Order: sequence, then structure tokens, then C-alpha cells
Amino acid sequence: MPAHRSNADRARAAILLLDLTDLADDHSAAGIDRLCERAAEHQVAAVCVWPEHVPRCVELLADSGVGIATVVNFPQGNQQVGKVLEETLTALSDGATEIDVVLPYKMFRNGDIKPTAAMIEAVGDLVAPPGILKVILETSELPEAAMVRSAAELAVGLGADFVKTSTGKARGGATLDAARVMLEVIADSDRTVGIKPSGGVKTFDDAMAYLDLAAEVLGDDWAVPATFRFGASSLLDALLVQIEMGATPESNG
Repeated sequence: MPAHRSNADRARAAILLLDLTDLADDHSAAGIDRLCERAAEHQVAAVCVWPEHVPRCVELLADSGVGIATVVNFPQGNQQVGKVLEETLTALSDGATEIDVVLPYKMFRNGDIKPTAAMIEAVGDLVAPPGILKVILETSELPEAAMVRSAAELAVGLGADFVKTSTGKARGGATLDAARVMLEVIADSDRTVGIKPSGGVKTFDDAMAYLDLAAEVLGDDWAVPATFRFGASSLLDALLVQIEMGATPESNG
């Protein structure tokens, strides 16, 4: 996203990249209704909700153009493969268009690469195009940049459409250092792969830092909804404030 644009214009463009999220422990039907209302109003890329809310989102967002993402193997990444596949099939049957699956990061961290890969590959086999597969690396649980790189390379090699930094439930969230490594892996790929910073991306400045980094690594025009998402619950409000601030001088004449 070109940095010479006004902050208000940059905020408007960032809204289109949002996976507007409600994965709160105290999630409610009323909260999901409000989430979908705001998603449709502001034309975000997608909503991201717990699996049980997918049918309601399908109902509320019909013909809106907003995608419906849900999470599996979430948040600890340690479910049995059969359970994860069952969750995935149910979500897709209910109308989810995007699946965010947690990499079995503890297994991966311990060097158990084959079973880690088997789970991601099995989920990916269920998410046929135009479905979108996002693999959550939980980068704060991967202690070295080399391990983040290896996890991203594994996910990309297994067909992930996006690599995502975090669940938002671990001790740490997205970082620019991890995102840079992931973007470098994407740059080296021979196909289109996206990135989803998630976990702690709350302010306009937070969002712009990730977009500026993506522009540095992959070019000014690279970040579009097909290649870049923000996973966030409160970022929309911050972006709307920035737009309102940009409009204030004109409105005051």
C-alpha cells in the first residue's frame, strides 16, 4: 500500500483487508449478529468466528461478498487428526468459505515434522478451491526465526493459501520480525500465498507497520484481500477513527 496516500485513504484500504474477528471466550449470538452487521456495512474481507456461529453468519452475510472464516485445531493445536477433520467438514458443510487451522506447533517444535505435515495436508485436502486455507503458525511459540521460517515453508509447501502469525490466545501475538520471515518465504514461493498478521494488531499504526513491511518485501501493490488479511476484533474501530479524523478539516471548512 503506497505510503504517500493520506492516512484516511490508507485506513479505508486496510478495512478491506480485515478478517473481522470474534473468538472471545464470552462470545454470544448477539455479538455475532453485530459483527456481521458491521462486516457487511464496511465490506471487510471476511468474518472469523467460532465454528458454531458459521450457520448464523451464512444467513446474515448472504450475498454480501464477505467471506466466512472459522478456526479448527484451535487454539492449542493439539487435537487428534480425526477430530480436526470432523470439525473442518462440519464447518465447510455449514457454509464456511475459509478455514484457519492451527499448525500442531508443539509437535513441530519438538521435531515431529511428519505428523505435523500430515494434519495440515489432510485439512488442506478438504478445503478445495474456492475455499481458502490459512495455517496459523503461532509464531510466539516458535523460539527462533529459523523455526518460524521452517514452519512457514512447511505450510506453503503443503498448499496453504495464507500463513497466519497467531491465534491471539497464546502468550504473544504477531510481531514484525516474524512477519518479515513469513513474507520472505512467500516471496520465495512460486505461487501466490498470503499473510495474516493476527494477535495484538489494534491500532492504525500497528496496521500500517505490517502493510509497510509487506510493501518493502513484496511491492507497493501486493497487499490486497487475496494476499493480505488482518485478524483483529478492535482494529476496525481504530481505522474508522482515522477516517473520521481525515474528514474533520473538510467538514470544518
